[in-house]
Amino acid sequence: MRLIAENLACRRSGRRIFARLSFALGPGEALTVTGRNGAGKSSLLAILAGRLRPDAGAVRAEDVGERTIPECLHVVGHRDGLKGALTAEENLAFARDLLGDPDLAPRAALARLGLAHAAALPVAYLSAGQRRRVALARLLVCRRPLWLLDEPAAALDAASQGALAALMGAHRAAGGLVVAATHQALGLEGARALSIEGYREAAGRGADPFGEPAR
Repeated sequence: MRLIAENLACRRSGRRIFARLSFALGPGEALTVTGRNGAGKSSLLAILAGRLRPDAGAVRAEDVGERTIPECLHVVGHRDGLKGALTAEENLAFARDLLGDPDLAPRAALARLGLAHAAALPVAYLSAGQRRRVALARLLVCRRPLWLLDEPAAALDAASQGALAALMGAHRAAGGLVVAATHQALGLEGARALSIEGYREAAGRGADPFGEPAR
């Protein structure tokens, strides 16, 4: 899959929050999106996911056959999107059955995030970090080439951050794409960094969006 964003602009509450934003990602590539709260990081991910219409510009994908962009992606947002009354395993089984094209079994996916012991526990009983790991485990139960991650390391301890970095590395090695909005280092070796601050309408003058490779 190849993802192309061309001259994107976003308007919220009647005000443009960024403009003239472009990038392209190919198989195995990653992009980290940085900026202060309210700068538009989550809005950019929503545009890429097709949940928010851009004020200008377009997003398109190549080499995806008959599929649309939403059919090619997973989103992990600020909210974990889990059902508290269901167990960790049941939450993943629901996602697998809904999205189809299964990859790992739910218990195997939880084991990758160090949560095999919590598979039978209702999500409502889990800590914030554990719930975050269940949400990340959904990335593994269905194959999707594009991962859109909004602060994916939130509430994770150091060991879990390492597990997340390993998941993203394996996904990229298999040709997957990652776009991550973040305030902290994610261990995405060789990823490109996009500071959304440079695209706030008053400052956006067509500068190169990419800074140094992310560490």
